[in-house]
Amino acid sequence: MKRIIGFLFCWLWAIHFVSAQSFFERSTSFSKKRTVLVSSGIGSVWTGSILGLSKLWYDSYDKSNFHFFNDNHEWMQMDKAGHFYISYKIYQLTDDLYRWSGNSKKTALWIGAGVSIGYQTSFEVLDAYNEKWGFSWGDILANSAGTMSYFLQQFFWDEERVIPKFSSYPSPYHSIRPEVLGKTFLQAMMKDYNGQSYWLTFHPANLFNIHTKIPDWLCVSFGYSVDQKLVGDQDVYFDVSDGRTYIAQREFKMSLDIDFTKIPVRKSWLKVLLKQLNYIKIPFPSIVYSGDKFTGSWTGY
Repeated sequence: MKRIIGFLFCWLWAIHFVSAQSFFERSTSFSKKRTVLVSSGIGSVWTGSILGLSKLWYDSYDKSNFHFFNDNHEWMQMDKAGHFYISYKIYQLTDDLYRWSGNSKKTALWIGAGVSIGYQTSFEVLDAYNEKWGFSWGDILANSAGTMSYFLQQFFWDEERVIPKFSSYPSPYHSIRPEVLGKTFLQAMMKDYNGQSYWLTFHPANLFNIHTKIPDWLCVSFGYSVDQKLVGDQDVYFDVSDGRTYIAQREFKMSLDIDFTKIPVRKSWLKVLLKQLNYIKIPFPSIVYSGDKFTGSWTGY
């Protein structure tokens, strides 16, 4: 999750920088100036985020020789959902920026795929030399799945019909194991999976090619999260401080959501803003299935 937050902050800054140079509309023909600017911005964000996280994160742990690590059983695969999401998001942003620069659909898709896979793999290499982690084929598979999801939708439909989304809220568990789940609010947002949810949002008519009276912008969303997950490879945790036992549970959610790209607006800058908001799940009442029972949530978080 550390990669998700760090990358999104850097990348959104890059979007603002690039977009501020000229018009928000896509170029109708190849623009060398825009392409160079976008490529330079991507290279700067890529290099800066790796150097920054290497200093702020990886330098805190002991180094080792290159090695592999199987973490597929940890955190009830919430980390894999995060890898899927950020790989998809990187691809979408890169594709949009290169099409904004007037590159062809084919060129933008190939570059986007390379940036998505390459960026995520570079962090796997850093993990491989860290004693605490290692190169994870499970992470690579999740990264590839996120990249492929965007590619297939663009290749066959030339649009996003199933949109991955992310939501987060402060959970009550990070204070129990702050050294693992985060000591501060920002650390907890990145490290505490109990407060995170990953969603797939779609409009039934758009996905299944059927006619409905449901507005284009109103969608159905299915989410996944965990509760009381305090240890990566264990589902039961006993807190000696209060004598309470925490038993981890998977949570499956169903809710409504909004596709902001379907909201009719004229201003180009507003379209760009709404497009980026489209990957964050809006709070809506939801049905939650966990521990063999159904419950409700007013926000879905």
